Amino acid sequence: YTLFGWAPGGGLNADDVPGPDTVWSVENGGVLSPDAPILLRWNSPAGLVFRRTVEIDDEFMFTITQTVENPTSDAIRVAPYGIVARHGEPQDLMGFFILHEGAIQMADGVLSEIDYDDIPGETSEAQISESGYVGFTDHYWMTALVPEENAPHTSRIQYVPGSDVYQALTVYPTIEVAAGTSQETKTRVFAGAKEWDTIRDYEAGRNVVGLGASVSYFFGFSEQTGIDGFVESIDWGLFQFLTKPIFFILHELNLLIGNMGLAIIALTLLIKALLFPLARKSYISMAKMKELQPEMEKIKERAGDDRQKLQTEMMGLYKKEKVNPASGCLPILLQIPIFFSLYKVIFVTIELRHAPFFGPFQDLSAPDPTSIFNAFGLLPFTAPEPGSILALIFIGILPLLLGISMFLQQKLNPAPTDATQAMIFAWMPWVFMFMLGGFASGLVVYWIANNTITFVQQYTIMRSHGYKPDIWGNIRSGTKATEKPNADNKDSAPSKKPDPKSKK
Repeated sequence: YTLFGWAPGGGLNADDVPGPDTVWSVENGGVLSPDAPILLRWNSPAGLVFRRTVEIDDEFMFTITQTVENPTSDAIRVAPYGIVARHGEPQDLMGFFILHEGAIQMADGVLSEIDYDDIPGETSEAQISESGYVGFTDHYWMTALVPEENAPHTSRIQYVPGSDVYQALTVYPTIEVAAGTSQETKTRVFAGAKEWDTIRDYEAGRNVVGLGASVSYFFGFSEQTGIDGFVESIDWGLFQFLTKPIFFILHELNLLIGNMGLAIIALTLLIKALLFPLARKSYISMAKMKELQPEMEKIKERAGDDRQKLQTEMMGLYKKEKVNPASGCLPILLQIPIFFSLYKVIFVTIELRHAPFFGPFQDLSAPDPTSIFNAFGLLPFTAPEPGSILALIFIGILPLLLGISMFLQQKLNPAPTDATQAMIFAWMPWVFMFMLGGFASGLVVYWIANNTITFVQQYTIMRSHGYKPDIWGNIRSGTKATEKPNADNKDSAPSKKPDPKSKK
């Protein structure tokens, strides 16, 4: 909740200014709405008149205008303030490392974030600034004080241990109200969801209070100034240079297509198109490596146990044929930050919350609700909760498709000749299937789409350069590579012949 008031200056007592228990009278207005503000009044024992106007816009922003009128013959001094207070930590606190939950403070473009656990021992230093905001943020929601732009103020975060209260404060400088004059100050309060469009409009100053909102938005001007750095209240993380554009493109694609799942697939296509020049070089290099396989085997035979000679001749072959054996790693390395950035976007943005795809997939921010053990929803029992240990084995259709797509992508190349490596590669798709079974289904959709597009690109490019991947042959040979050698296997080590002299 929020509190507003005036701290008494010289010559005034605490009872001479309104406090938390002050009973105000309604001077004007009834039901608060964007077109109907409410005006409150309180007459001080010291002869002062305090008024408070409460306004709300069409979204989540309140404007609190505090006015003090001094009809007495003496000047007075007061300091207006605002407080966001929270009793105890939120009951639904997630405590997840990828998400910031706690205090947030923006002061002249500098963002500070303090987790709830750290606030009692890390009361923030008072920040003197002329722009910004201060408050508390959760997974999707935020309550924050927004002082007047270009109005000097002091903001800080503190904890009151006796009452277990977390506070975010904004205090304006002490002002003098001369006899027969009045002074006012405005503070906005954001209390709502951190929706991208709304937050961005507030930062740009496109939202106003009352009847002028739509007119101001259409013509691009505003009666209020923008909120400095308000978009940073969304937890973009360390890779915000990726998370911001990824979310922006995903958001626009969703508006264009009308389906967030299809927007994720379209985003994957766009990312793969941007990375295609690098991927093409990688796949061409891989095709050439396959062509050079016989020559590489000859070099290994000539070098024997001489590793230095082997390395020298291999490097000479690569240089002669203009092949880079490490080129296949670059597209994979570039995918890693993109993957984690998309994971961050899906996890922290409210636009992905309850975003539907099709059929049973009505929340792409949640794990796959289907399960192979209930025939993907056909049998009359539900899968375990995502936090349950049983959820690891109740694999849904999306993780299963992920495992299959990884498996087929592997089979574009022959299995490694080393038995240990072959076994690791054989198990990898199914390990990832179980690992990602509890992840957001939107992330799994991205990975399936990425694997499928990669498969098509790699297969097409390798074939166009003379190498025809034998997928079914690689599947069969990969299965044999994981089998233990036996007496019927021609590649197995020959057994020793019995010594005739040992026979009796």
